[in-house]
Amino acid sequence: MASLNKVFLVGNLTRDPERSYTPKGMALTKFGMAVNHVYTTEAGEKREEANFFDIVVWGKQAEAAAQYLSKGRPVLIEGRLKYDSWQNDKGEKRSKVSVVAERVQFLGSAQRGGQEFREGGAPERAERPPAEAPAEDAAPEPPAAGKEKDDIPF
Repeated sequence: MASLNKVFLVGNLTRDPERSYTPKGMALTKFGMAVNHVYTTEAGEKREEANFFDIVVWGKQAEAAAQYLSKGRPVLIEGRLKYDSWQNDKGEKRSKVSVVAERVQFLGSAQRGGQEFREGGAPERAERPPAEAPAEDAAPEPPAAGKEKDDIPF
């Protein structure tokens, strides 16, 4: 049976990113995002509703997101949904769905155009193909032996 878990969201940050690190040193950044939905009722009245999402970014993209994003900043997120469930200290069952970002693209900066931040952590133009963020529970892969950056004379 085939399955697909893919989400695209465009909206604004509802709070500043919070960066932390796993015990193995992998960067993790969390922030909230609001996505507005505008629709017209049967009576012809325009309405707008906000949907709020918790976003989790891993690795080098987490570093870039923590450095360059801030509350109110528009952003495009491509990722997957993740369901977590737990019991609180009172024994009550809790659950939450969050978005694990695989690609983060910054939008609408007054000082520079939309930029996409990928594995290297440096801004790149958005037309390049995206690199995927490491899976949440995966350790970062070491660079392959013998692969070195080409020297470009310009």
